Amino acid sequence: MSSISLDAPSRLDNTSDDPVARQPLILGEPDLASITNAVCGVVERPRPPRAWYVAFAASLSLTGVLGLAVGYLILTGVGVWGLQVPVAWGWAIVNFVFWVGIGHAGTLISAILFLLRQRWRTSINRFAEAMTIFAVVCAGLFPGIHVGRVWVAYWLAPIPNQMAMWPNFRSPLLWDVFAVSTYATVSLLFWYMGMVPDLATLRDRASGKIRQIAYGLLALGWRGSNRHWHRYETAYLLLAALATPLVLSVHSVVSFDFAVSVLPGWHTTIFPPYFVAGAIFSGFAMVVTLVIPTRRLLGLEHIITRRHLESMAKVMLATSMMVGLAYSTELFMAWYSGNSYEGFTFLNRAFGPYAWAYWTMVTCNVVVPQLFWIKRLRTSTLVLWIASVLINVGMWFERFVIVVSSLSRDYLPSSWGYYQPSIIDILTFVGSFGLFFTLFLLFLRFGPMIAMAEVKAILPQARPSHGSHGGYEGAGGRAGRDGSGAAQTAVGEAAP
Repeated sequence: MSSISLDAPSRLDNTSDDPVARQPLILGEPDLASITNAVCGVVERPRPPRAWYVAFAASLSLTGVLGLAVGYLILTGVGVWGLQVPVAWGWAIVNFVFWVGIGHAGTLISAILFLLRQRWRTSINRFAEAMTIFAVVCAGLFPGIHVGRVWVAYWLAPIPNQMAMWPNFRSPLLWDVFAVSTYATVSLLFWYMGMVPDLATLRDRASGKIRQIAYGLLALGWRGSNRHWHRYETAYLLLAALATPLVLSVHSVVSFDFAVSVLPGWHTTIFPPYFVAGAIFSGFAMVVTLVIPTRRLLGLEHIITRRHLESMAKVMLATSMMVGLAYSTELFMAWYSGNSYEGFTFLNRAFGPYAWAYWTMVTCNVVVPQLFWIKRLRTSTLVLWIASVLINVGMWFERFVIVVSSLSRDYLPSSWGYYQPSIIDILTFVGSFGLFFTLFLLFLRFGPMIAMAEVKAILPQARPSHGSHGGYEGAGGRAGRDGSGAAQTAVGEAAP
């Protein structure tokens, strides 16, 4: 078994652009068993790092705050929020759109980049898929509680009832139900399907009876036979093909909540692609925000390398420019249309009472990502982490600006108002982060956070030609699920 020798963080830089020899994706020339030991070791160690306990205690406390805020809301009513006339949609819808956007990166990394055979996705796809599921859970919370009388929410379901009530299928709010629920279902299947081989590895390595039973049930009797791998690869490919259009459709449908209205600032055809680009932008930013500290604390810097971070920085730079183009297109069309109401809306956003939110949005989403043009900055973990946090802040403010600034000043000056969130709004939003991080930390502790089978498939040991041509190239060979059998070889040789 070869060992991984990485003496200092400076040795972990594999971002050079040498055209002669491509830098490896996985550092330290690991063998198949060392990948298994590195990933499974996170789950199998008797106690996680102290930082995990601190983070889990903080996130669990915030989850408790969420439960208290939602309980108080249900007992008292939505009047405890800062909603008013004319701002009848407040932080609940802002948070819903924000969390749905966060959940987009997982499917993009897992499905679209898989179909495009991008090998750098293998170290981060499981991470992003889990984040997708947990973000959708947080997003689904807000539509459920903003309806007011939560105990009669079943009236919204299209089922026969004694009151002859039926949902309005022409409402984009109902379209959201179908779009988000479909997205959540496919993303969950996609995430679980990818984990089956790795859950079987954990089952075979488990020392306790409870772990053996739990991982054994989740592994569904996986043995790693050729028949299992053939059916697995076929199902994974079909799910990837099914999930790809969902990446584009889900946030497009969410944007219809605004685009099909006649309110200035909302009634625009640019919203679907604008929302999709923003969702991918914010999703990648959240992945980077979580990956950088996790790889350091769990000792996985040789698997999730700076080259992976640089690739994600490039995606964020590209989507930032798309979002910036959407901002400028909105301003141009407001002027070019000659519609005085539309023109006033965007002037009000930039120079009105919510100008502070607008310029925060522009700074974080358009200006900050321009740092990624400089290679030294986009490969610096500190700069990248700070920038990703600011991007998440900016994307939340983007949803806030769209929702609140358009509603607060509409056609009639006599109905204008200034929206301010209540303490329950703030606690509910902060508590949703607690729920997200609690689920995420539990996954890190008990689940395979890195797709071992896929990472092994990009190692030279997984190639039939290994040993005859020499040279280590982490990006060499074919991806494990393209029918080459690389993943089968990788998992078959990985068991200790």
